[in-house]
Amino acid sequence: MNILTAAQTRQLDQATIKEQHTTSTALMERAATALASWLLRHYPPQVAGEVLLLCGPGNNGGDGLALARLLFGADYAVRLALLPADKYSDDYQYNHHVLPKTIPVSELSAGALPSIQPGTLVVDALFGTGLTRPLTGQAAAVVAHLNESGARVVAVDMPSGLLADAPQPDPAAPVVRATHTVSFGLPKLAFLLPQNAEFVGEWHVEDIGLSANFIAQADTPWHLTQLPAATPRPDVALPRRTKFAYKNTFGHALLLAGSRGKVGAAVLAAGACLRGGVGLLTVAVPGCGYDIIQTTRPEAMCLADAQADFISALPATKPYQAIGIGPGLGQDVASRAVLEKLLRETQVPLVIDADALNMLGEHRDLLDLLPENTVLTPHIGEFARLTEKTKDDYHRLDLLRAFAQQHRCLVVLKGAYTAVAAPDGHVYFNTTGNPGMGTGGSGDVLTGLLLALRADQRLAPLLAVRLAVLAHGHAGDLAAADTGEAGLVAGDLVQHIGPALRQLE
Repeated sequence: MNILTAAQTRQLDQATIKEQHTTSTALMERAATALASWLLRHYPPQVAGEVLLLCGPGNNGGDGLALARLLFGADYAVRLALLPADKYSDDYQYNHHVLPKTIPVSELSAGALPSIQPGTLVVDALFGTGLTRPLTGQAAAVVAHLNESGARVVAVDMPSGLLADAPQPDPAAPVVRATHTVSFGLPKLAFLLPQNAEFVGEWHVEDIGLSANFIAQADTPWHLTQLPAATPRPDVALPRRTKFAYKNTFGHALLLAGSRGKVGAAVLAAGACLRGGVGLLTVAVPGCGYDIIQTTRPEAMCLADAQADFISALPATKPYQAIGIGPGLGQDVASRAVLEKLLRETQVPLVIDADALNMLGEHRDLLDLLPENTVLTPHIGEFARLTEKTKDDYHRLDLLRAFAQQHRCLVVLKGAYTAVAAPDGHVYFNTTGNPGMGTGGSGDVLTGLLLALRADQRLAPLLAVRLAVLAHGHAGDLAAADTGEAGLVAGDLVQHIGPALRQLE
């Protein structure tokens, strides 16, 4: 799914109107109907109590007016507070004209702010994606008053004051802190970034029949990777195994991992690689890890390094279709030499994680040796060590795209909406996963799963990475359903990889 800019979102409305021979008023009615349906599901009249709708002078306010009419007809206790302006949109004026006269209406001003009790349900329909500057004056006073009230807030399309695809020009300017944000057709880029979480709350997307052609053809670097619903989709489909396939069909992977005290990372990554469907797996570990791997992962072959505490030598790489390095590797100078030799001597697909990433960060000259389509899996801190400290999440996205393009690699920037950056500058945000996955070893599991799918020669590099990230998060969701988020450990992810991949076949 493509993620559009604010300007493209406005163009999408116009394309829908033209393509479907409808009107902007009819499209607004669809939006209001979708909002009313969402509220009926989540906040029915007996739960919602009093509903206060704050409406601005544009089409976002028009959505609010149309919604007020529909909620009033569904027996909600509705009242309206309108922000005065010199000019109102045509659709706002139409919906104001057809508003039932019995709905209480007041005018907003800095000196006459509406009463908002903590139990009130407030619908924020002040400003949407058309906003291009910080809120000031009466609008700023209203938003500050709302934020101080402690009320439940449902934002229409966007929390007022938040820009859809750019950082806030004035961080001190007020932005609505929504409990829920209900967007139409598509989420906004702003929803996916940590710095906006306090404003967006929990976001939802309601289908209002916007032009699928325009969305599919939009020129944008931002995309969303989602689980298929009823039927598989080609963009996230794992090929089924044929009857006569055998272990060599799915590749032979080499995993270099572990050091004294960190062999568990090798165990987790190896388990994920095996559960990810690799045909053959060889795990290279320091001498202290040999018995551990042989005991915990008997399905894997094991190469024990001559050094007991760390990996000091690179095994022959010719037999392998993909190589992973980093989980629990440690920072010994000999292990860094292994990484450098690997980069200089092999051209097979690589997956680089954890300590190996930190070595690259300390010796950035090694980045020039990365084979094309190498997969790097940094979290935000590791990415900063590879690049630079960032001013905000948007700056980080700029650096992410530039890094992937410069080094012709695939970067998996881990987080709540893990972002996969491709060498062509496109970025794919993942939608699976949960906070319970913020636990030691979760990244090692992802590395193993990535290694398995990169060894599978049936998959193109970008598809393999997107599938691995999607399945990793989904395994976390399946595990959390069993254990709860607080009780989830990385080993639970390994056990749920099979069911997660099955849904992608």
